Amino acid sequence: MERLSLTSYVWKCILGAEVIYTLCLIGGYLPWRTQRGIELHHTLFETLPGFVWGNSTSILWGALAIAVFAVFFGSYMVWMHNSSLIK
Repeated sequence: MERLSLTSYVWKCILGAEVIYTLCLIGGYLPWRTQRGIELHHTLFETLPGFVWGNSTSILWGALAIAVFAVFFGSYMVWMHNSSLIK
C-alpha cells in the first residue's frame, strides 16, 4: 500500500462533508417525515456550534464548522493510515 496524500485526502473529506451537509439541509425543509421526525432533524442540526435553523448566517457558520471537522477527521485518517504502514 502507498502513503496517502494529506492535502488530497483532506480536500476530498471537506468536499464530501459539505455535499452531505447541503443534502441534509435540503432534507430538513422537505415535509416527508412526521412532525416529530422533523423536530429531531432540526435538533440534530442545532447541536452544531451556533446553528439556528433557517438563519442564513448560521447555515454558513455550520458549513464552516463541518469543514473544520472534516479537516480534523481527514488528518486523523491519513495519520492513522500512514503510521500503520509496515516498512
